[in-house]
Amino acid sequence: MKKTVHVVPHTHWDREWYFTTSRSKVYLMHDLKRVIELLETKPGYDHFVLDGQASLLDDYLQWRPQDRDRIKSLVQAGKLIIGPWYTQTDQLVISGESIVRNLLYGTRICKEFGKYMNVGYVPDSFGQAASMPQIYQEFGMEDTMFWRGVSDDDIEHTEYQWQGEDGSVVNVYQIPSGYYIGGAIPEGEEALRSFLQEEPFKTTWGRSTTNQVYFPNGFDQAPARENLPELIERMNEEYEDEFVLQISTIENYIHSVKERHPELEKISGELINGKLMRIHKTIFSSRSDLKKLNTQIQFYLVNIMEPTLVMAEALGFEYPVETVCEIWKLMFENAAHDSIGSCVSDTTNEDVYMRYKQARDISENLVELTLRQISTHIQNDQAKQITFTLFNPMDVTRREVIETEVYVTQEKFAIYDEKGREINYTLLDLVDQTAYILNQGNILDPSKKMYVPEQVFKAKIAIHSNEIPSFGYTQYTIDLSGDTYKSLAEVADRSLENDYYQIDIENDGSLTILDKQTNYRYQNQAILEENGDDGDSFNYSPPEVDMVIRSTDYFKGAHVEKSEILQKATLSFELEVPKTLEERKQGITSVILPVAMTIRLKANHPVIDFTIDVDNRRVDSHRLCILFDSAIQSKTSIADHQFGLIERPVVFEEEMKRWQENQENWNEMPIAIETCQSFVTLTNGERGVAVMPKAVREYEIIGGEYSIIRMTIFRTYGFMGKENLMYRPGRASGETVIETPAAQCHKQMTFDLSVYYYQGDVNKGNVSNVTRAVNTPIQVYELAEFLNTRLRFTLSDVPKNLPISFSLLETTGTLSFSLAKHAEERPGMIFRFYNGGKGKQLSESIHFKKSIKMAELVDLQEQTKETLVVADNHLVIPAIGHSKFVTIYVEFE
Repeated sequence: MKKTVHVVPHTHWDREWYFTTSRSKVYLMHDLKRVIELLETKPGYDHFVLDGQASLLDDYLQWRPQDRDRIKSLVQAGKLIIGPWYTQTDQLVISGESIVRNLLYGTRICKEFGKYMNVGYVPDSFGQAASMPQIYQEFGMEDTMFWRGVSDDDIEHTEYQWQGEDGSVVNVYQIPSGYYIGGAIPEGEEALRSFLQEEPFKTTWGRSTTNQVYFPNGFDQAPARENLPELIERMNEEYEDEFVLQISTIENYIHSVKERHPELEKISGELINGKLMRIHKTIFSSRSDLKKLNTQIQFYLVNIMEPTLVMAEALGFEYPVETVCEIWKLMFENAAHDSIGSCVSDTTNEDVYMRYKQARDISENLVELTLRQISTHIQNDQAKQITFTLFNPMDVTRREVIETEVYVTQEKFAIYDEKGREINYTLLDLVDQTAYILNQGNILDPSKKMYVPEQVFKAKIAIHSNEIPSFGYTQYTIDLSGDTYKSLAEVADRSLENDYYQIDIENDGSLTILDKQTNYRYQNQAILEENGDDGDSFNYSPPEVDMVIRSTDYFKGAHVEKSEILQKATLSFELEVPKTLEERKQGITSVILPVAMTIRLKANHPVIDFTIDVDNRRVDSHRLCILFDSAIQSKTSIADHQFGLIERPVVFEEEMKRWQENQENWNEMPIAIETCQSFVTLTNGERGVAVMPKAVREYEIIGGEYSIIRMTIFRTYGFMGKENLMYRPGRASGETVIETPAAQCHKQMTFDLSVYYYQGDVNKGNVSNVTRAVNTPIQVYELAEFLNTRLRFTLSDVPKNLPISFSLLETTGTLSFSLAKHAEERPGMIFRFYNGGKGKQLSESIHFKKSIKMAELVDLQEQTKETLVVADNHLVIPAIGHSKFVTIYVEFE
C-alpha cells in the first residue's frame, strides 16, 4: 500500500542552551519574520509548527508588536500552528502545579490568537512523567506526541496507548527517530533518489501501524526550508509508486491515523527508557545549586505564596493576578528541559539564576506585603508595643515548634497567644541592632506620638505554638514586662530525644535512631559518601577508577545544645579527598573537604531535620551523598511524583540484561537513579523510612539487600558534554568544546533535608501529608511601630477591622492539599487536592468558614464539569483513586 508522508515544517526552538536567551531572541526575530512571510506568500507552503510553545510569541511580539495581526490571521487560517505549552517543560523534575500552569497559561495566550494545537506535543523532554495522561485528559487532550522514553523493546509500533499512574489513557504518536529526521532532505539527484529508502526514514515508516507516516522537517533553532514545496514535488515524482508526500500538520497526521482505526498496543507508567534515545537519567543533580533554588521556589509559590494571597482575598484584599503570572512565567522559562536540566553554558546558567532570583524576590516581597497588610488590620485588645502574627497556609490546624526572628526592645520578654496563654520559647541568638534600626526613621505624620525604644535587639527564637487555625492566622503578643527567657544549653552527652525519637551520635559520627513508635533501632544513619564524577552537565558517571570515601572515617566531633522545645547537634567532618579525577585515579587524597551536619529535633515533632554545610572550594568533579539504612530488604521504592505516589524497581533487571547483551544498541545504561517531588520511602508495611530532600531530589536504592536510601546532596563537573561515559557510551551530549568551570561549584554550599521514621505502610504513616507540612513552614510577621520605617517601607495607618484569629477552611486531611489560587477567568477561587496514598480510594470533606455562593468540580482549564452540593458551607469531594487529582471552583457570598 502506498504510504502518505505527512511532511510537517517546524522548528525546535531551544530558548537557551549553549547560547543565551538574548541570542536566540535576536535570531527568532529574523527567522519567525521569514516564516510569516512564507506562509503569507509562498504557494504550497501551507503550515508551520512553532514548537508548541507560546513563549515564542511573547518573545517575538515584545520586539515586533506590529506583526500581531499578521500572526493572528495565520493562526486562525490554520497555517501557523501554536501551543499548547508556554515553554517546552521538563516533566520529571518540574512540579505538577508548574506543568499544569504552563499548559494553562500557554493555552490562554494561544486563544488570544484564535486557537492552539490540541496535542501534548513534547519533542525533546527527557522522559515522560506518569502523571501526564491525566493532565492531558483534564485539558481536553486525547493525544500526545513525543520522542524520548520508549524503546522498541517496550512497544512494536510508533502509535499506541499510554496509561498513566492513575489509569487515565491517551493516544501516543511517537517520533521514532527524532524531531529532526526530515530536516536534512538532500537536494542532489542521487541523494534525493535514495533518501526515503535509507535510515533513519526507513525506521520511521517501518514502525507505523498504518500507511500514514509522520515526517518532521526542522531542527534546533532552524529557519524554514524555503524550497520545501519544490522538494516535495520532486520526491513525489521520484517515489510515485511508494509514497505520497504532502505538507501537513501534527493534528492532520493524527486525524489520518485515527481514520484507519489501527489496533493499538498499550504501555503504562512513566516512560524513561534510554535505549533508542538518551533521557539523561541523572540530570536531576546537574548544577545542584540551581536545583536547590528550583525546589525551594516551587514549594514557596504553591505552598506559601498562593495560599497566602487567597487568604488575603477572602479577607477583602485584592489578588495580584498579573504579578503572579509574571512570577510563574519566570519559572516556566527555567522549566524548559535544557534550562532546568542545567545542561547549558555557564553564561546561560547565570541567566537561569537571575530568573530564579527575580521569581524569589518578587514572591517573597509580595508575601511580606500581604502578611503585613493583614497584620496591620488586626484588632488585638491585648496588643502592647509588639505583636507577631502566625500564618498557616495548610488546610489543617497545626501546633509545632517554629523558628523565627523578631525585633525586641530588651533582652528578656514573655510571649502570649491570642487567648492570653503564655507561650514557651527558646532564645537562640540575640544581636544588638539599635543604631541600625533607630536610624531608619520615616514618620508620615510628624505630630503623631510614636513609641521609640532606647534599644533594639534582633532575636532568633524558637516558639512552641498553640493551635494555629487551618488556612488562617492568629496573632501573638510580646510582653516586655514578662520574663520567660530560656536559652539553648550546651551539654556533654551526645544524644537528642523527643516524644518520637532517641538519637545517639556514635564514635564514628554515624547516628543510631530509636523510633519510639515501633521500638525499632535504626543503625548507620546519615553517613556521608563522597566519590568521583567523570560525567558532564547531562549525566553523572563514575570514573573507571574511583575512590569512595565515607564520613565515618573522618569524624572530628559533635556540639550538642538542648532546651525544652528544641535540641540540636552539629557534627564536624574533615574528609580527605582527591582534588581532581587524576588524583582519584592515582589514589591520592591531597585536600580536606570540611562538612558540618546539623541535626534539629523539635518537641513533639515526628520529623528530624538535617542541614549540611560544605566548603567545596578545593575539589573538582565529585559527588557527595547521604545514606540512610532502613534495614528493609526492598525490591521497589515508593516516591511521590506529580499528584501522587509511584512505585519503582530498585533495579531494572530486564533492561540491564538487554544492556549487557547488546550494549552497542543502547544510548544510555538503564540505571535506577531516580527523582522525586518531595520524598522517597522504603517500607515493609510494618515500618518505614522516608527521606525528604529540599534541594537536589535524586536518589538511588543501594546495598546488598537494597535497604539503603542514597540521596544525592550535590555533584560537580567541568564540561557541558563528554564522550564515552560509563553510563552513556558514544558521542557527547551537548557540546564537548564548552567548559563549565562554574559547574564545579567552588564555594560554600548549604543543603537541607528531613527524615521521617514511621509505623505501618505509606498510607498509615501519612507520608505525603507529613512531607507537605515539612515544606510548608508557618509564616511569621512582626508588627511594631518602630519598624514602620524606610527599613521596611513606610505604610500609612489603617483601621483595625480584622479578628485576632481567622480560618478560611478546614479539611479532614485525608486527601493531599495541592493548590489554592484565584480563578483565571472567573471571580472565585480554585482549590486542588490529590490522593497522596497508595492504592486506596479517598474522599475529602471541606468546611468553609465563609459563606459559599456556589461550588463546582472543574477541569484543568477551570471549566465546569459538575455542580457540587453545599450544605452549611460544607462540601464533600467524591472519592478519587490512586494518584488522581480533583479541582474545585468556589465562589463566596
